Amino acid sequence: MADPILIREDAASIARLTLNNPGALNALSDEMLAALKAEFTRIGEDANIRAVVLAGNGKAFCAGHDLKEMQAARANADKGRAYFLDLFTRCGEVMQMIPALPQPVIAEVHGIATAAGCQLVASCDMAVAAEGTRFGVNGVNIGLFCSTPMVALSRNVPRKQAFEMLTTGEFIDAARAREVGLVNRVVAHEALTDEAMALAGVVAAKLTAAVRIGKRAFYEQAEMGLAEAYDYAGEVMAENMLYRDTAEGVQAFIEKRKPDWADS
Repeated sequence: MADPILIREDAASIARLTLNNPGALNALSDEMLAALKAEFTRIGEDANIRAVVLAGNGKAFCAGHDLKEMQAARANADKGRAYFLDLFTRCGEVMQMIPALPQPVIAEVHGIATAAGCQLVASCDMAVAAEGTRFGVNGVNIGLFCSTPMVALSRNVPRKQAFEMLTTGEFIDAARAREVGLVNRVVAHEALTDEAMALAGVVAAKLTAAVRIGKRAFYEQAEMGLAEAYDYAGEVMAENMLYRDTAEGVQAFIEKRKPDWADS
């Protein structure tokens, strides 16, 4: 039997997802998008999972959409436009599932992350990259402006940096990606998995209810005006303060001891 295109491995409360089509540089084919959507759905309903790490097998994290698959669809005059609209809609749905998941998602990136692959990194809540990794939204080089990757990218990095990447098609390296906020950490290649899993472990060790309410609030307030955001965040904090485990956490801090959380 063929290897699965997406591998899931659970380590305690951390789900590790690995894009597993290295021969195609883990391209976001129809099959890959369907696999990601299905697994994100399962993870979102899994109360035992507190953090997610998304990685890629082979020499690259993800090279974007499957151009051969797209060209085959384009050759079919009756199918082309409808297929492309459907493809980019499905891709957008998968990207939006990541910030909507209750668990934080960490991208573990190596090699290259281009076009929709860069979009995938930008859609994750955090990212750890190996030294030497290159990031780009390079579609303009073949006459296709990376409009959908632009959505996630422009919400991660300063506008002028995003626009330069989109219009020049040039790569930035891991160090620059960290400078502009596309990734959180850059480590030696041999330390990449350990670093990503360690970061996931730190997140997974926090009070689950607090992280989940906080992740939802993080993204919702970002779309609001300043006053509305403060009103909304105040309501979220008031709700959070009423949790039994939050009261225990505060008391444990006062008493200089480890909290005895029921949610652990």
